[in-house]
Amino acid sequence: MKTRIALFGLILFGIFLFESFYNPVPDPNENQYIVIGWNDLGMHCSNKDFSKMAVLPPYNNLYAQIIKVGDENNNPEVITSGFNISYEVPGNTYSVGKTNFWDYAEQLFGVNLPDNIGLTGAGLSGDMEIQENHFWKEAIPITPYTDDDLINEDPYQLALLQAYDDQNNLLASTQPVIPVSNEIGCVGSGCHSSETNILYEHEDEGGFDPNDTPILCAECHSSNALGTPGTPGLESFSEVIHDEHSDETNDCYKCHPGSEAQCLRGVMHGEGMICQDCHGSVANVAQTIANGREPWLEEPQCGATDCHGPDYAEEPNKLFRQSKGHGGLYCSACHGSPHAILPSTNDRDNVQNIALQGYEGTLQECTVCHGVAPTGTGPHGILATEIKEISAGTHNGDKIENVYPNPSSENVKISFTLTNAARIDISLFSMNGQKVATLIKRNMGSGKYEVSFNTSEQSEGIYLVVFDNGKNKFEKKLIISR
Repeated sequence: MKTRIALFGLILFGIFLFESFYNPVPDPNENQYIVIGWNDLGMHCSNKDFSKMAVLPPYNNLYAQIIKVGDENNNPEVITSGFNISYEVPGNTYSVGKTNFWDYAEQLFGVNLPDNIGLTGAGLSGDMEIQENHFWKEAIPITPYTDDDLINEDPYQLALLQAYDDQNNLLASTQPVIPVSNEIGCVGSGCHSSETNILYEHEDEGGFDPNDTPILCAECHSSNALGTPGTPGLESFSEVIHDEHSDETNDCYKCHPGSEAQCLRGVMHGEGMICQDCHGSVANVAQTIANGREPWLEEPQCGATDCHGPDYAEEPNKLFRQSKGHGGLYCSACHGSPHAILPSTNDRDNVQNIALQGYEGTLQECTVCHGVAPTGTGPHGILATEIKEISAGTHNGDKIENVYPNPSSENVKISFTLTNAARIDISLFSMNGQKVATLIKRNMGSGKYEVSFNTSEQSEGIYLVVFDNGKNKFEKKLIISR
């Protein structure tokens, strides 16, 4: 008996050696991947009740990119071929019963939809589609109600994206916000007594029957959001809504999407900005459309001279949500969704980047994608740098403490202190006042820091290191000599 057990053990050990030789355990540092996901608008609005009139259907979009992490010898790659991303929203597995959209979808949009399937055939879970260098899923028919709470809206739920290779091995996962609200509504906002009364305000319009419900507003008034041409001669839905209400309110949250969700929640909101700072007043929105602006297709630009300037411009003739930048990454991959530009005042928006780099805010740790600290210029002309926190807490005054070695032939270190949290810009200028590199442009907490960078891209000469905390500027000379 003992002989048989020993023989059996030897056979198992032999099988183990054979499998290990021909199927070695993967090196955990080899072929590492990350996946980054986002929503295209920062908020999707939808009616909850479609029995009388409809502004927007359940229609939420998710985008994602898979990045093969680089190393000392290889740059990171944005990849699609041979890979797949699945999507789901944990705790939100159905929509029928949370809204009556499916009861009226055929009358409104001319399609007979299966339960819980959206206008493009998307369900609440499944696989994303490949388009160019990214993955996407359009018209996910999600509602703001989780399976456990059918009464209270939860507008900022976390989706789950999981990236797989062609052997169905899980490579990476992430959790972006999939924002949706049913607050949009002319009655719930406290403006109109009933939807029926709104429809009867149109009874003098030729050929319009206010009793032939449900009615899709965009069927008569064109909508770039839905891609409907509308009735010739009538103003677009966006123009007529803003124009009709411009004398009544300048509160964007009456409609976009409501006072509870309040979709502007990004860093600009955190700095005290409001909707009108970018979009203008309700009257201005209407007037610019009347003057020829295409709503949804022509919107405020980050690269405008009175905003962030040309170093932060979108791609020509594209919006922020459509633009790509560094290494083919979408702007939203690093900065977050429109209206939720990171860091967000909503904690869930920050979950993804905290998981990737250890703290909230713009994805700005080069090693997340590169695997190592790279040299050279990165996105927006920012030089690749390494930042160390020497000590936290309060320090006596904001200042550059030291720039060394000075003169320098290759690597430079700059130590500085911050009394209070602030947005810091440390840049390198030539002696004629031209900016040649940005070293830091980010929000930082109080403390003492040290930033290191490589000067190989700079010519020999004398430079100024300029520290700007938004209130004061400090500078020190740096000599580069080889």
